[in-house]
Amino acid sequence: MTTHPLPTPDRAKAMARALRADLAADGLAVTHSRALELVAHAHGLRDWNALAAAGPVAATGAVPPPGGPAGVGPAVPVLRVADAPTAYAFYLDVLGCRLDWEHRFEPGLPVYAQVTRGDLRLHLSEHPGDGGYGAVLWVPVADVAALVAQVRERTGGRQRPAVDVDAAGGPTAEVLDPFGNRLRLCTPAP
Repeated sequence: MTTHPLPTPDRAKAMARALRADLAADGLAVTHSRALELVAHAHGLRDWNALAAAGPVAATGAVPPPGGPAGVGPAVPVLRVADAPTAYAFYLDVLGCRLDWEHRFEPGLPVYAQVTRGDLRLHLSEHPGDGGYGAVLWVPVADVAALVAQVRERTGGRQRPAVDVDAAGGPTAEVLDPFGNRLRLCTPAP
């Protein structure tokens, strides 16, 4: 259980740098990734990825703690991506998400990032252990036809999802990301 307010990922990285400097002054050398792990442990979390995923996001304000009587918050899907720039081109440029943060243990290592649009929050991971390609997400949207038109325009017509007005749950269209993950966009029926 976390006993201290969780820092933003940027603040946690600053804490890790300060910890490394203090330990180095005492003759103890640790890598930046180990210092990040120690900061996560100091906040009661198992590792850096848990801290990066659970901590407040500077760009969007503090993430509220899990609510309700069971203390459980909404799930955050982790989508496996092979290449962060390609993923960003799709999720930011095509779907209109915002990049909240990204993390690498060291330069050149895989990216773990968060993108959001409205209430949609997704984690994108290049880490091989974070699932496989081909996930399916059901995503409620206010106006599926408008979002489909945006996708068609922003992909130059390369993606032409059709809206199934008779789909269970409401009008639905399926959009495929470059890694085979399917986003089923749906305007829920009342």
